[in-house]
Amino acid sequence: MKISSQTLVFVTIALVLAFAVPLKAQDRIQDYLDVHNRARAAVSVAPIRWDAAVADYARRYALQRRGDCRLTHSGGRYGENLAGSSRDMSGADAVRLWVNEKNDYFYNTNTCRSGKACGHYTQAVWRSSVRVGCAKVRCNNGGTFIICSYDPPGNIRGRRPY
Repeated sequence: MKISSQTLVFVTIALVLAFAVPLKAQDRIQDYLDVHNRARAAVSVAPIRWDAAVADYARRYALQRRGDCRLTHSGGRYGENLAGSSRDMSGADAVRLWVNEKNDYFYNTNTCRSGKACGHYTQAVWRSSVRVGCAKVRCNNGGTFIICSYDPPGNIRGRRPY
C-alpha cells in the first residue's frame, strides 16, 4: 500500500497536534480547581468551587498589574495568592507552587519552617474558603502575573487551616 506524501504530511501534522495540545499551558478553570482540590482532599477538606464574581475581581486586579507585574496584594476583601514569572507560567503551575509549601508547614504548631513561607499553602487549603476565582495576564515586560482570590479569606491569625 502506497501512502501519498500529502497523506503523510496530514498524519504528521495530526500527530504533532495530538501531542502538543496536552502540553499547552494549563489555564482553564478546571486546571486551577484540580490542583487546589487535590491538595484539599489530601487534608480532608471539601473541594473549593469556582465563583464568577470572585474570578471577575481577580481578573480586574490582574489587568491592573500588567504594567509592572509586581506581586503586590490588592488589599481587597478576599484572601489571595499571587505568583509571577519572567516567562509564561500556567495557572496550574502557580497553584502547584503554593501547595508545595505544605512541606514547610507544621500543623501541630501551626507554623512555617524557619525562613520559609507557607501562607500560600494554608490559604489554598483553608477549610472555610469555599469559593475561588483566578486570573492570569501576560505583563508588558513579557512576564506572567497570576492571582487566585478566596472567599471568605483564610489565614486568620491563631486558627488552623483545617
